[in-house]
Amino acid sequence: MSTPSPNASRPIAWLRLLRPHQWLKNGFVLAGLLFGRLWHQTDLVHLALLSAAAFCLASSAVYVLNDWLDRHDDALHPRKRHRPLASGVISGTEGATLGLACLGGAAWLASQTTPIFMGLLAAYLVLNTAYTLRLKRVPVVDVFIIAAGFMLRLLAGTWAIGIQPSHWLLLTGLFVTLFLGFAKRRAESFHASEQQRAVLAHYPPAFLDLCVGVTLTATLLTYSLFATAPDALERHGPRLWMTIPLVVFGALRYVYQVHRGQAEDFARDLLRDRWIVLSAVGWLLVFASPRA
Repeated sequence: MSTPSPNASRPIAWLRLLRPHQWLKNGFVLAGLLFGRLWHQTDLVHLALLSAAAFCLASSAVYVLNDWLDRHDDALHPRKRHRPLASGVISGTEGATLGLACLGGAAWLASQTTPIFMGLLAAYLVLNTAYTLRLKRVPVVDVFIIAAGFMLRLLAGTWAIGIQPSHWLLLTGLFVTLFLGFAKRRAESFHASEQQRAVLAHYPPAFLDLCVGVTLTATLLTYSLFATAPDALERHGPRLWMTIPLVVFGALRYVYQVHRGQAEDFARDLLRDRWIVLSAVGWLLVFASPRA
């Protein structure tokens, strides 16, 4: 059987370098529309979609920067050596050009939105650049920066486009993003030591289990208080409380996957588990159903 040409894999390598599956995280930008039940207001939908697209390009620029800086170390890593830059399928110059193009595209899209959004996107880029250069090696700080990235997306999809976020939405968003960050570190800790990121040497497994438990409890508590609050029931309908069991099930199923070492990539692994997907679809059907 003939060996495929290396050039045949280049388009796929370019796409892999952008990590498009990670764009799922930018769904947080649309939370304001969903929780405000404002999906019928076309001007806000247009603004939110522009904002989400800008975050997609900005996050891809950050991933390219990370892979470009780590390309020599990744080439020696048993798993990361297959990444486009580490493997040499895409050169360092080509990768840098792609990253700058993504950054330019994100800036252009942001210029079509609001000054507040542009400030939030700039904060996201600065924070994640600091994370890539140094802070990803500092325990606890690394997870809080991951959570801050999600919270900036949430604010970009609410405050920056003229939607006032509720306190419950912000609190639930904070705790769920911390939960996902610590769960990611716990899942990564199941790899062999030579495949682990450097910061895991400073994370005792018992401490990570504690952090996952604390943030999961806080997430379920704040969401349950939101889903039973009188103003939320008035806005979303009396069936809102029925979403609580679905959230509990999905979260516990995710913890189960964490302890199997299969939840280190939130965007990819959520979609691989059909039970989590089913609970998410069920939540959406109940949450977005007409108020009665």
